[in-house]
Amino acid sequence: MTAGLFYVYTDPGTVDETEFHDWYDHEHGPARLTVPGIGPAYRYRALDELKPPWLALYELDRPDVIESPEYKALSANASDRDKAVGAGLATLDRRVYEQISDDGSPVGRNPDPAPVILAVAMSVPEGSENDLAAWYTEEHIPMLLQVPGWRRIRRFRLTRALDGSDLEPGSFLSVHELAGPEVLEDPGYRAAVSTPWRDRVVASALRRERRVFGLRNAIGG
Repeated sequence: MTAGLFYVYTDPGTVDETEFHDWYDHEHGPARLTVPGIGPAYRYRALDELKPPWLALYELDRPDVIESPEYKALSANASDRDKAVGAGLATLDRRVYEQISDDGSPVGRNPDPAPVILAVAMSVPEGSENDLAAWYTEEHIPMLLQVPGWRRIRRFRLTRALDGSDLEPGSFLSVHELAGPEVLEDPGYRAAVSTPWRDRVVASALRRERRVFGLRNAIGG
């Protein structure tokens, strides 16, 4: 069974922010955790001053959990509040990924959520996927895991963009779990993003999206 990730960007738009968070933390998010195969889940706030400002990560037992009758029933049975808040959002960008690698060590036994997430989405030209994978495996991941506070790196492949995203299936995502934002200032990180191989990969990318988020809360916690 291949693990998956449900990656969801949101921007409250015209929705009052207090209402938005109450809805997400006490209705919208917990409802998704009732679906077999979804959870745990965490909400993150942007630390990079970019938009969308909010990210939710739902761990999936497998990517096709999002195709299950139980998940589809959530929309069919949405409350009036769910519909009203959803209509007011400026951004709802939902992506489903399958995991292709997992390096490093999660925090704690369960594990605990990462205090900071560096998320890098990348689309590469057809035929260059092997070079991307080799760069991560042979150079980038080993260098990053030597940086103090760089805890874990998971790589994913996009299987489906439900709405709000123009990414194509086959795009890649790396989710880096960090002890804190100061990790990104470490000389070891600077070295890892300054190699000729890295420069070649990034220069050839069709699209690259780099975001930094800090933990807000566990959903349903």
